[in-house]
Amino acid sequence: MTPFDCYKTYIAMKTHFTKDAYDYILYNNKRIRASTGAFYGKGKPGDKDYKKGRKDRMFFERMSRKYSDKEIERFFVSNFANDVDSQQVWMSNIVKYGEKNYIEWQKKIGSLSYTFKEESSKLFENKKIDDLFECSKGGHPPILKSFMRKEISLETLVIYDKILQYRIEFDKKMQDPVWESFSMKIKKYSPFINIDVFHYKKILKDIVVDNAG
Repeated sequence: MTPFDCYKTYIAMKTHFTKDAYDYILYNNKRIRASTGAFYGKGKPGDKDYKKGRKDRMFFERMSRKYSDKEIERFFVSNFANDVDSQQVWMSNIVKYGEKNYIEWQKKIGSLSYTFKEESSKLFENKKIDDLFECSKGGHPPILKSFMRKEISLETLVIYDKILQYRIEFDKKMQDPVWESFSMKIKKYSPFINIDVFHYKKILKDIVVDNAG
């Protein structure tokens, strides 16, 4: 991947996480408007058509040398998934904290089954599944409040949706800016969480049964 392609991947990933109509998986970096002139610069100072390149170009050049194409995708996924509001993920923060976020994300994904089991065990202790996902009273459901208190991770929230398909039902019942932001995040992050749903469904079932007993 060239530095410019790396930059296009960043733009595509940001668009995926912030625009409902754009799907990174479907379009595969296409439909992204970016010019090499704006990236590298054009002409010389004083020229009529002179354009200064991006200040952060060296970052993309270093990324293209250090990581494979798939690693670059995961790098940006880890950073846009790291913040609840993807609109606030600025390039300056990625330059500063991106590699730290990526390393932490890799560890989390590497132990995803363990994390899901631990978080679910604590979450469902003395609680019923219907109660945790109850949102008919107009307020935020307990499962969402647990996430907001950082008792469960975004990955666990995504896995619950893969198992229970609760997000669409919540969308119908909550016209709420906070939930709309979380719903978008779950939807956009979900394609990058590749799991054996049956395996995680069994983990959740065992936890629910144990707590019921």
